Amino acid sequence: MKKSVVGLMLAVFMILSLVGCGSGENKENASPPASPSAVAPESSSPSESASSETEADKKKLTMWFYFEGKERFDKIKVLTDGYTKLHPNVEIEPVFIPFADFKKRLSVGLAAEDLPDIVVIDNPDTAAYAAMGLFADITDKIAAWPDKDQFFPGPWSSTILDGKQYAIPLGSNNLALFYNEKMLADANVQPPTTWDELRAAAKALTKDGVTGIGIAAPGNEEGTFQFLPWLLSAGAAFDKVGGPEGIKAYGYLADLAKDGSMSKDVINWTQADVMKQFAAGKIAMMINGPWQLPELATNAPDLKYGIALVPKDQTFASVLGGENLSIVNGRNVDEAVSFAMYVESPEVLKSFAQGFGYFPARKDVAADPYWSDNPQLKVFADNMNYALPRGPHPKWPEISNALSEALVKSILGSSAAEDNAKEAQTKIDKILGK
Repeated sequence: MKKSVVGLMLAVFMILSLVGCGSGENKENASPPASPSAVAPESSSPSESASSETEADKKKLTMWFYFEGKERFDKIKVLTDGYTKLHPNVEIEPVFIPFADFKKRLSVGLAAEDLPDIVVIDNPDTAAYAAMGLFADITDKIAAWPDKDQFFPGPWSSTILDGKQYAIPLGSNNLALFYNEKMLADANVQPPTTWDELRAAAKALTKDGVTGIGIAAPGNEEGTFQFLPWLLSAGAAFDKVGGPEGIKAYGYLADLAKDGSMSKDVINWTQADVMKQFAAGKIAMMINGPWQLPELATNAPDLKYGIALVPKDQTFASVLGGENLSIVNGRNVDEAVSFAMYVESPEVLKSFAQGFGYFPARKDVAADPYWSDNPQLKVFADNMNYALPRGPHPKWPEISNALSEALVKSILGSSAAEDNAKEAQTKIDKILGK
């Protein structure tokens, strides 16, 4: 593909891309050093000349990621250093790129042929960049890897475009229902498991300055992330929203806002805002993810709450958050694939996921008592059986915009949910060239 064409495609993609699933808040002065040196083991060569030769033969790879803070940087570096201990001739340098600049840096790098070897990337973006030629097709390289059968279907499918593999899942998260145990007990309400039960519970809990439920519904990727469980549960799909199922999903949330069981302010709330409302006792239930557990412990240490699956319409559903280790198309594909396999080996992944607040993308690791015996974590672990990726599709950012814009209109009641769903379908059909 010619650079000029690539540059044009990337410019369009960057404009349409939005912050995804709670990972994009950029905190000033939280960035670790961008380019620390990886620690290489001492040479065991018997002579100085042999040592120099070994150093000259060493391959040096770089890995870009956007996780903020020194603590997370250090945990990433444990992975790169651990790999180098097993493969002394391969050094992998972790490089922090702020989330706000990440896609721009990838775009500029692709046009200028100045790229890393490995990219930690939000899972729906894998397909978009693979379609642009950034990522390498590693299908044949992992064909004989027996571990690939251990991955949950959702994370694994997020690494595939048109039947070809471009990445390996790094870690995952998903969404569930949090509920205030005291508020539900005082209202004689059981944790809801269906849409009808949720509607009744939310109405009963809406009183004395408290609204029954809160979600994050801004007109961006975060809103789409929170809307997809409702859409999928109704039997619709990201590219099939204009039928009865999609209309029902938009209409259900619109009705919660219409009768006051959910504030219309949710169109301005991030997932962090929803957590703060829940912690302050201003909403009785919320849809949110496992990354909020430590935040709740800090903001509301005495709050007693439970966690359950997102209530269902036709079937239980959740949406997949998390990142992939995407392999950049270049000279070091073999080493990059080897590193990704190392990270996803059970013993390495277990330690990393626990320390990083991830859920393992592998079934065998997720079955560990650390996740399966903790009542809070177990819900999210069970949810991995239902969590589906966003897309995957190379034009996901545009599709996401259409979905979230219809959500905002429906919640505000500025137009009917049916009209909004059909308008979203028209936009999506146009994006898909139908």
